[in-house]
Amino acid sequence: MPFFRKTFSHLILDFHLSCHVLTISLSLVGLFTAVSTLGASTRSSSARPNILIAFADDWGKYAGAYSQRNPGTPNDVITTPHFDRIASEGVLFHNAFVTAPSCTPCRSSLLSGQYFWRTGQGAILQGAVWDSNIPSFPLLLNDSGYHIGHSYKVWIPGTPKNAPYGGEQFAYNRSGNRFSRFSQTVSASSNPEAAKAALLKEVSGNFGDFISERPDGAPFCYWFGPTNCHRKWTKGSGAALWGIDPESLKGKMPPFLPDVPEIRQDFADYLGEVQAFDAALGVLIRELERLGELDNTLVLVSGDHGIPGFPRAKCNLYDFGVAVPLAIRWGNRIFPERNVDDFVNLMDLAPTFLEAASLTVPEIMTGKSIMPLLSSNQSGQINQARDFVVTGRERHVASARPGELPYPQRAIRTSDYLYIRNFHPERWPMGIAPGFGLPEAQWPNENVMEKNTFAAFGDFDASPTKAFLGSMRHQPEMKAFIDFAFGRRPAEELYDLREDPHQLTNLASDATLQGIRAELSDRLLQVLIETNDPRVTENIQRYERPPYAGPLMKN
Repeated sequence: MPFFRKTFSHLILDFHLSCHVLTISLSLVGLFTAVSTLGASTRSSSARPNILIAFADDWGKYAGAYSQRNPGTPNDVITTPHFDRIASEGVLFHNAFVTAPSCTPCRSSLLSGQYFWRTGQGAILQGAVWDSNIPSFPLLLNDSGYHIGHSYKVWIPGTPKNAPYGGEQFAYNRSGNRFSRFSQTVSASSNPEAAKAALLKEVSGNFGDFISERPDGAPFCYWFGPTNCHRKWTKGSGAALWGIDPESLKGKMPPFLPDVPEIRQDFADYLGEVQAFDAALGVLIRELERLGELDNTLVLVSGDHGIPGFPRAKCNLYDFGVAVPLAIRWGNRIFPERNVDDFVNLMDLAPTFLEAASLTVPEIMTGKSIMPLLSSNQSGQINQARDFVVTGRERHVASARPGELPYPQRAIRTSDYLYIRNFHPERWPMGIAPGFGLPEAQWPNENVMEKNTFAAFGDFDASPTKAFLGSMRHQPEMKAFIDFAFGRRPAEELYDLREDPHQLTNLASDATLQGIRAELSDRLLQVLIETNDPRVTENIQRYERPPYAGPLMKN
């Protein structure tokens, strides 16, 4: 319970014990008023907060805070004390999703507060170009007097570099950019602990440089975006640097992954990078505490999509690809220790930041502020209208398919169902490869599959997991896993999440669910039309022509 509430209760007790003394009573009445006013202002102060956004590249929904609701998963194994602290002292969201499981379109959406398909050439990865006419929350904050800055990655690849955040004029990487190669740097050191400390000092140095240039009295907005959770990390680093035993993941892997040592080690190494990100988050929290700014800072922690180099994750509309962690702390401005089930799309964050800063939200933004969820004192489902999200994707790696064509998808996710519309089911979801649109004789060796994303299945990052699956592609017992990873998909997919939380069994043709399928299809189409998605409006061929498809734009 907040301090001011405890104080108020004690004063009421004191008042009843001494109400026969008029002078004391009158004094207490005045004190009641002061304390009540303090309580109200603590929750509703108009002072503009600082904003800290800790946004990890390729970080799916993995954090210790999620283990209680998700036992028997990798969340049992990972240790994230600083994310867990933000969640405990603020709000933990259980249904947070990206609009696109590809970094540039996801970030285009987050920064603009709109669905990715409304951001022009920002809707694709390779060949992305930012339209400066699109309002972005960092630049709106900057225009209103905020001191803004970023370290590591905000919006790349894309041209101009990090444009929605004002470009390189607001970059603070003077202390270094080595943290984004965390496992590689530390693993190569003769003194790993000293190397870890040096990288965390780099984090504080970059933030310190940002703070040192803050004008007196100005609120700030700082984006911390390291890419260490993106491939490639060092094999074995999860165990060597963080003590994560790959065998502790046995029996905890999602069922569309073979539960074998090679894949468990790959996953353990990934969790190590998440723990490195969490350690850096701890550095930033301590810096805010040292400055006396933590409670006046809206701290938000999340990631841009699921794990890279695994089936059904990055570049997929299944939960493994689009569900992300989300925790928010804001001192006494929001009630702590809450678990919220409302569906949140990361495009909702832009209007939230603007509302927190007492700025008008541009009408063009399709995201909806989650400030009502933050200011509530409830857990569970707070706003009954927040019962779904819509996700999608277009082009990721341009060369993944002939003609640099995308794999266009849209999906609607509710608490009970996931419905996916694949607009071109004749295309390969992860791109072509020998035996998957190319002659089998051209199959690359396992070492190439592990290190070169573009050798096969260009929308599936190179990894030991990808190499293992490729090497086992002809084994009969592996057929289901290979289909999950690389196979073609039908025009429609429907999953009953109550019975099938991992989205393994497509029920789109089930006669008993045709009413549900039609309802979700119509609901999805309505959102796409209302938000002017070129895939379903009069510009239906937009994404099939350059620069969205065809010869890659040279930026």
